[in-house]
Amino acid sequence: MLEQLGQAVIDGDVSLAKERTQAGLADGVDPVKLVNEALIPAMNKVAELWNEGEYFLSDVILCANAFSGSMDLITPVLSASDSKNNGKIMIGVVEGDMHDLGKNIVVAMLRANGFEVIDLGVDVPQKVFIEKVREEKPDILGIGAYMSTTMVQLKQNIDALESEGLRDGLKIIVGGVCVTEKAAKDAGADGWGRDALYTVDLAKKLLGV
Repeated sequence: MLEQLGQAVIDGDVSLAKERTQAGLADGVDPVKLVNEALIPAMNKVAELWNEGEYFLSDVILCANAFSGSMDLITPVLSASDSKNNGKIMIGVVEGDMHDLGKNIVVAMLRANGFEVIDLGVDVPQKVFIEKVREEKPDILGIGAYMSTTMVQLKQNIDALESEGLRDGLKIIVGGVCVTEKAAKDAGADGWGRDALYTVDLAKKLLGV
């Protein structure tokens, strides 16, 4: 079951991925297991194929759609069945950056590990980060930047939160394919989200859970 679901995602077969997900949930498979042992490994494989030049952007988009289709079915079950709440995390991609695949994988991993996640999506203006942090009071804010041209906004957003008096008690993690550990430190973040799995471990460490 898990292998078949993962393969459907790798093949970019949206319908089959949804079918396998529904079958797994109907059979009582732990939704966390579906995410951690099928969907995430599959997307890691997709990333590997992309890096090796075997997959083109069109292939990756199909795989991402299959992943998202499965997560659309799993997320409500996770929310309903998981009474554990390790903390509230808000996550969004900076303004002018429309890359959501990495963010979506991180969101899925965090939810599968007992975090309440508020997903602001992509192309998030600085004022929205400020408004939502003030309104929702998350424990952690995750800010993503996936292009070298948008990385500068990491520090700009963090500085703006500081100016608005919203930095105290708020942990900030930044990440994205162009973001390095040094860039995270220079931006004033509390941590660098190297990859999805590392981000989950970092969030747990920052919140002591």
